[in-house]
Amino acid sequence: MRLRLEPNPFAAPDAEFRQQLKLREGYVEIQASSTVDATVRIWVEVKRPIIHVEVSSSQPIDATAMYESWRLEDEMIPNNNRRRSFFTLVNYPGEVEMSRDHVAHTAEGVLFHHRNPGDDTLPEMLARQQGLEASQNKIVNDLRNRTFGGLMTGAGFKSAGETEGQYQSTPFRGWALRSKKPSRQHHLRVVTHIAQAKTLGTWQKELTATADASKHDIEEARASTLAWWAAFWDRSWIIIHPDKPDPSNKAWRVARNYNLFRYQLGCNAFGEYPTKFNGGNFTYDANLVGGAGAGFGPDWRNWGGGVFTAQNQRLLHWPMLKAGDTDAILPQFELYRKSLPGAQARVRTHFKHDGAVYSEYNNAPGLALGAGYGWKSGPRKRGTEIPFGDPRADGTRGYNDLVEAGVMPNDSISYHWESQLEHAYMILEYRRFTGADITSYLPFIENSVVFFNEHYKKREKMRSGRELDADGHLVIFPSTSCESYRGATNPTDVLAGLHACLTGILTLDDEDLKLRDKAYYREFLRTLPPYTYGEAQGVRILQPAASWKRYQNVECPQFYPLFPFNQFNLLGRDRDHLQVFRDTWKHGAFPKNMVISWHQDGIFFARMGMTTEAAAYNTKKLEDSPRRFPTFWGPGHDWVPDHNWGGSGMIGLQEMLMQTLGEEIRLLPAWPKEWDVDFKLHAPRQTTVEGRVREGILVDLKVTPESRRSDVRIG
Repeated sequence: MRLRLEPNPFAAPDAEFRQQLKLREGYVEIQASSTVDATVRIWVEVKRPIIHVEVSSSQPIDATAMYESWRLEDEMIPNNNRRRSFFTLVNYPGEVEMSRDHVAHTAEGVLFHHRNPGDDTLPEMLARQQGLEASQNKIVNDLRNRTFGGLMTGAGFKSAGETEGQYQSTPFRGWALRSKKPSRQHHLRVVTHIAQAKTLGTWQKELTATADASKHDIEEARASTLAWWAAFWDRSWIIIHPDKPDPSNKAWRVARNYNLFRYQLGCNAFGEYPTKFNGGNFTYDANLVGGAGAGFGPDWRNWGGGVFTAQNQRLLHWPMLKAGDTDAILPQFELYRKSLPGAQARVRTHFKHDGAVYSEYNNAPGLALGAGYGWKSGPRKRGTEIPFGDPRADGTRGYNDLVEAGVMPNDSISYHWESQLEHAYMILEYRRFTGADITSYLPFIENSVVFFNEHYKKREKMRSGRELDADGHLVIFPSTSCESYRGATNPTDVLAGLHACLTGILTLDDEDLKLRDKAYYREFLRTLPPYTYGEAQGVRILQPAASWKRYQNVECPQFYPLFPFNQFNLLGRDRDHLQVFRDTWKHGAFPKNMVISWHQDGIFFARMGMTTEAAAYNTKKLEDSPRRFPTFWGPGHDWVPDHNWGGSGMIGLQEMLMQTLGEEIRLLPAWPKEWDVDFKLHAPRQTTVEGRVREGILVDLKVTPESRRSDVRIG
């Protein structure tokens, strides 16, 4: 949407320009002071998907608003980097068509929409690709008849024809509304609507109803929105050097950017879909980012489309627990709940046992990433399929090679199933923090955990004739430790996830469990194999797995017991257990101190109590981006803005300030004495901890409820 004012107060030679995000109130204000003083205020309702644009000026002016679209014609998407914006269809050997949008003037304003077909959508195509047609009626199809768009409208505006232009390298057409007469006040609304409507008429009727209702309660909506943002900022905060705000001070900027990025996450608190790691509901024109997307237009973003990469997504949602933003975490949980039928169908069809398996690139249907499952030809060809359990399936193969039935040939994410454990554990932690009812998510949790027991016992039975090894332990092979250690046996990240989830499940009420009873989960926990240690420079270090066949990528899964799975005490009651992690960091052979994107060294440093290293790393992590908005980081490995960059930075700062293990609330475990700070964070058992630190000393502490104060430890 483009707005023009005439006479233009921003174009006067002596005009003073100011654009500001009013963070606490959640709106943008643009001001010009010249011969004509003008203010443009842009705000979005919290409870309804409506954008408001309000103009006020010192004398009557005209306003013209244009809805601009560059999806003007149906377009065939070539089989090149352009398809990375439709990531599940990368290297698909057939045609990929992007259909046009529909835009037109109506009596109410400018109506625009995009509508998906009623059949033969991507979920149906993926079900055919993966041999899951028999389960089609159980698999969620979130694309069928999905219609999205809106109405640009405003009292006192009339149709003003169409315009043409070019944005960056992309031609567009604009549909204009113009004020009927000059005025000192103008108000435009962009009323949007998304629904899986059986007919376009149904969708339009629902949109119109929202638009009509919103004409009459604007002030009520404004008050409600301001109240929500005020409550959002009162939930929690971290402010470094609050008595000396100074943008030139790096430590001050760290907390300023923590809060700015938290605002970006708050902007999708009630989305149907979770905030996505590669920008969420913000993005940056591909021409201005450069790289593979240059020239592909403003809709292009790397890792695009309707898949949510779990290892990235998790980093956006873990910080929401301590920030108290548990409304914004729910869309991520809903993604896994909705995708359970597809994930179960994959297991039943291909492996013929209980449980569910999720692709690292998860989607609402719960099916494998199309480009990861492999096509009939091309560089991502699915090779010769071998039966489930065939010993030639060792976790190291790729495209156009032998591939096990039901498994993706993608050599990064095949057998990479840890993330379903992490999200199951995140929900268990959500319950521990909030006390919320998680009954609706228990089928996902149980199926995600049971999968590993049933799957790997069955594999071992096929290999050796027994379900467990000679020591009575599960053998988790073939597997992978993150994407880095391929062909792994007993990967550390998976073991930590199983320990965390099984321990959490055993705290639930017996009657809530439906797939298995507690005796099953106790026995499963008992049969987990031990972590694997090695030796370097005469000290013990933790290995990423018992063994592996190939190393790739740059992840550190040997630290996953520390984060996200809270398995600190690997050595029983030995209080020196953190030294094992410190020695592993010092002597382990893996890339270190990478700051961009999803790298999480700052979280590990904080959890190891390495204050100097944590402060230095997280200062770099949360430093200003090179762009105008300080928290539009990237592209790094991903895109601009890079949301998992910000999420990992938020977690690192929180963990420096407060760690919550079991009943203990440990404050300042890795906090530099020279950083004064005011903070309020959330802890388990519906607890908030608010305090002030000056010169390394906690000078004020408020714990709610007060009964939890006895669980607080300092340092």
